[in-house]
Amino acid sequence: MARGGLIIFDYLLDESDDMHSLLLTDGSTLLVGGLHNHILEIDLNTVQETQKYAVETPGVTIMRQTNRFFFCGHTSGKISLRDLRTFKVEHEFDAFSGSLSDFDVHGNLLAACGFSSRLTGLACDRFLKVYDLRMMRAITPLQVHVDPAFLRFIPTYTSRLAIISQSGQCQFCEPTGLANPADIFHVNPVGPLLMTFDVSASKQALAFGDSEGCVHLWTDSPEASFNPYSRETEFALPCLVDSLPPLDWSQDLLPLSLIPVPLTTDTLLSDWPAANSAPAPRRAPPVDAEILRTMKKVGFIGYAPNPRTRLRNQIPYRLKESDNEFDSFSQVTESPIGREEEPHLHMVSKKYRKVTIKYSKLGLEDFDFKHYNKTLFAGLEPHIPNAYCNCMIQVLYFLEPVRCLIQNHLCQKEFCLACELGFLFHMLDLSRGDPCQGSNFLRAFRTIPEASALGLILADSDEASGKGNLARLIQRWNRFILTQLHQDMQELEVPQAYRGAGGSSFCSSGDSVIGQLFSCEMENCSLCRCGSETVRASSTLLFTLSYPEGSNSDKTGKNCDFAQVLKRSICLEQNTQAWCDNCEKYQPTIQTRNICHLPDILVINCEVNSLKEADFWRMQAEVAFKMAMKKHSGEISKSKEFALADWKELGSPEGMLMCPSIEELKNVWLPFSIRMKMTKNKGLDVCNWTDGDEMQWGPARAEEEHGVYVYDLMATVVHILDSRTGGSLVAHIKVGETYHQRKEGVTHQQWYLFNDFLIEPIDKHEAVQFDMNWKVPAILYYIKRNLNSKYNLNIKNPIEASVLLAEASLARKQRKTHTTFIPLMLNEMPQVGDLVGLDAEFVTLNEEEAELRSDGTKSTIKPSQMSVARITCVRGQGPNEGIPFIDDYISTQEQVVDYLTQYSGIKPGDLDAKISSKHLTTLKSTYLKLRFLIDIGVKFVGHGLQKDFRVINLMVPKDQVLDTVYLFHMPRKRMISLRFLAWYFLDLKIQGETHDSIEDARTALQLYRKYLELSKNGTEPESFHKVLKGLYEKGRKMDWKVPEPEGQTSPKNAAVFSSVLAL
Repeated sequence: MARGGLIIFDYLLDESDDMHSLLLTDGSTLLVGGLHNHILEIDLNTVQETQKYAVETPGVTIMRQTNRFFFCGHTSGKISLRDLRTFKVEHEFDAFSGSLSDFDVHGNLLAACGFSSRLTGLACDRFLKVYDLRMMRAITPLQVHVDPAFLRFIPTYTSRLAIISQSGQCQFCEPTGLANPADIFHVNPVGPLLMTFDVSASKQALAFGDSEGCVHLWTDSPEASFNPYSRETEFALPCLVDSLPPLDWSQDLLPLSLIPVPLTTDTLLSDWPAANSAPAPRRAPPVDAEILRTMKKVGFIGYAPNPRTRLRNQIPYRLKESDNEFDSFSQVTESPIGREEEPHLHMVSKKYRKVTIKYSKLGLEDFDFKHYNKTLFAGLEPHIPNAYCNCMIQVLYFLEPVRCLIQNHLCQKEFCLACELGFLFHMLDLSRGDPCQGSNFLRAFRTIPEASALGLILADSDEASGKGNLARLIQRWNRFILTQLHQDMQELEVPQAYRGAGGSSFCSSGDSVIGQLFSCEMENCSLCRCGSETVRASSTLLFTLSYPEGSNSDKTGKNCDFAQVLKRSICLEQNTQAWCDNCEKYQPTIQTRNICHLPDILVINCEVNSLKEADFWRMQAEVAFKMAMKKHSGEISKSKEFALADWKELGSPEGMLMCPSIEELKNVWLPFSIRMKMTKNKGLDVCNWTDGDEMQWGPARAEEEHGVYVYDLMATVVHILDSRTGGSLVAHIKVGETYHQRKEGVTHQQWYLFNDFLIEPIDKHEAVQFDMNWKVPAILYYIKRNLNSKYNLNIKNPIEASVLLAEASLARKQRKTHTTFIPLMLNEMPQVGDLVGLDAEFVTLNEEEAELRSDGTKSTIKPSQMSVARITCVRGQGPNEGIPFIDDYISTQEQVVDYLTQYSGIKPGDLDAKISSKHLTTLKSTYLKLRFLIDIGVKFVGHGLQKDFRVINLMVPKDQVLDTVYLFHMPRKRMISLRFLAWYFLDLKIQGETHDSIEDARTALQLYRKYLELSKNGTEPESFHKVLKGLYEKGRKMDWKVPEPEGQTSPKNAAVFSSVLAL
């Protein structure tokens, strides 16, 4: 039958065939089974029988299909699993001794209900048989509270089962859990019995058919869709012979063809003459403004991503002139260039939207980061793969004990997240408002097998399109990073070359410092119904909020403090199946959790992953707002009603505390402080703590001796829902006094918004305001009051001078004859102010993504991802001046897209430890050498060092960088290449076929010496300016190209270092 109810074709079976089941295997093939020993295959295109499969066990009443098997349910109570191509039996389950009623398959589980043989006949079995399709064996049966006749999996958030009885009882439960009698609903059928039941493809609707021929449709919302491309069902029209339906002339879209018109040759009344009528074609609706905003034009064709604001091929028409809804967008410009702000499209505040870097032909040099960050704190760049965790890195950085202990850690592991996080924290410490990037940290993060197994590593396409659920992702990342840092910090055996002086003052001999800060010791009690009780000790680094049951169905607005929900989540009590040693089998048990020790930092995953939890937050915020309005009814009023003197009186120490405004009270449920108390019987008391409680009870520090602690909110991580960009993650962080003292020289606390490289101070109420339509809480961090006073916050640099001494190469084939450098001796160790020539070469891991604008200009969407391949450091003074002491090739485990041999000199195989003949090391080993040189205070000389340090992921103070690209540069003029400068000033021809980092580093050192010579050590800028003018004039004449013939020499001569010639 068609959607409208019309019969497409009839297929007549043999009179002897008693068919009971149908299965549509694909769009054109139908399997028909019944009480006989065969199954028919019918082609729906040709309406012909194409195959007849023999069945060993007759009586196929139910058929299902997955991507692995055909499942056939037999009247004998057996379920056979058959091959998709040959239809041969692969496996068989003997489910019930009587008969099979229904079964369903989802993932690796098969659940069945049926009848068992009793002395009096067949009886409905209240145990559902559940089978694991991976091991092909039965698992623990599921006991239900209704007589199961039908069952279906409803895999929306979990693999729920819907069990239906013929009397109309409906129960939902998990296939591996316990059935709860509270989850039973009742369907009121017209007839006495339910005869059939099914679930829509979208899992949003349930359909019940009763014995009177009525269909009962249940949905979770009035606008439920029944399949991925759902359209409204067209029912067959009734016969219009005897009566005609009335026509409503006010309905514009009512088809006049409902009234049959007789055949006649006379002129109809509706045939108006052309003089009295004018054609009025249907006006096409305007194009969606979001499509116009994102459209890119190639020639006369425009391309734009589908905003998915309506279903495929659906266009709403506005026929009435009064419907000018779309006309308000008519002022949107057609060009996609320069269109940034469209406030009517978004409810998301501008500072919370996803920020992107706009690249030019100069890269990042002309991008104004100060526009987004006017503070001295450092943001993080978002263009690196898996940079969704930037907000959590900032949260960990602004935890003072974590910042210090992580920087004190150093180990020998190549990919240690604690070490890489310490290096990143050091960069954030040095930065004065310039953004940093966590490329090395994320590089190590991608190599951790556990991160990949947990699904924390996103593909570039998923990250760009926002397909991943960022709230769940960052909560899993939060648990992973704390666990990983805890494991990394437990490494106690540290090689001498990497051991700092005295080590970290945080560490104890047993537990890690992360464990001391975040770990919470617990006792898990499991009570079986036989009475046996088992207790085991455990610990956790964070807690997950567990919301009250039925919180979304209670529309009365029951007040539930955050402290109550937190206590319920920490002291969790749940019913589950567990192994009982006394019963020697899995039994329903009551599991409770008691707290033995509270952590110094309380980490909470909010788990707002569905509408149920979002509605709970929204409802509690509304209740809290009403209670606050009642409490402050005599204190809160509109600001216009207050005189200036009234405001001063409210804010004065003699008067009351400053009352929050109405806007500050909206969407607030989260308290700024909570008070937790350990009781003698290992219980826990939790309550919200306000400034008023502080004044009433006094400071909480004295109460810590009695097990009473006050926790202050330090950070909230928020998921921003924005359909335009796919969403993003931001953090509200309360930055402490020590950070302001280091960066700004002032002592105060302030809340800030961290949105990648956008940093902005905010009001403290904004940190706890969650409009669930676009701002959803994900992670909360509470810290004990006066936490910093418990720990030694001194940072001792763990990198020693021994990292510069000789080390073995990773390459198996390297020989001493291939050595290109001489390591430093103990008497050559660099001092403050020493010169070091530096150059680095790179390879490409990911190509640049760019687009061509409609005006012909090129726009970079995503820059190429580079990886350092070779780093060279050359002595800048002494008898061995010009001789390299570092020439490391960096081994990489990531796939290289382009070795850039023409510009880098790196060839395929140079970075492979199996076949390379170079001095091959890890990036961490070379990074430590450069960090030691930076910390000791040397000055780096090179050409284009800004890009080198950026790719190496180093933050170098500006007074330690001497870049020849800027020394020989005039304002508002082009930058000059190292090759041209070497030819012009030094009479050197370099970079002939390929680049060589030793040659480039040496040349940069010579150019710096030449600069000092020409400028008289910087004392005669005017004479040096004349030299630069001559340089630019010569460059324009030569088109900035070095002459190729050997006979032509440069117009300048310069002495070449004798040590270089000797080498």
